[in-house]
Amino acid sequence: MSGPVPPSDVIEIRGIRGFGRHGVFEHERADGQEFVVDVRLELDTRTAAASDDLADTVNYGVVAEQVHTAIETDPVDLIETLAQRIADLCLADKRVTATAVTIHKPSAPISVPFDDVVLTVQRRAGESS
Repeated sequence: MSGPVPPSDVIEIRGIRGFGRHGVFEHERADGQEFVVDVRLELDTRTAAASDDLADTVNYGVVAEQVHTAIETDPVDLIETLAQRIADLCLADKRVTATAVTIHKPSAPISVPFDDVVLTVQRRAGESS
C-alpha cells in the first residue's frame, strides 16, 4: 500500500508574449514574429500557504521573465524545441512536479486563413527530455 498522494496544486501563467525569430523559413528568422506562451506548473503549495512566504513557492514573476527570455533568444526551427526548452526551465525548480507548456504561433506561415497554431507539451519531473 502506498502513502498518500500529495496535492497537485496549479499555478498558471497565460499569455506571455515575446518577439521571436523561430521557424524553418528564412523570412521567419529575418522578420521574426510574436509568440504567446501559457505555462501550467503543478506543485504542492501547502508549505507556502502556511508560511505566507514567497520563498516557499514558485515565483511566477521569475518564471514569466525566464519564459519571455526563452521566446526572444536563441532561435530554433521548431516550436516543439521551444516548448521543450521552456518545459525544462519550469521543471528546474524541484517543487514543480509537472508542467504543461502551450506555444501559440498566430502568424505562422500558412497559405490559408487560420486563427492560430498551438502546440502543448506536458512533462513530469524526472522524465528525460
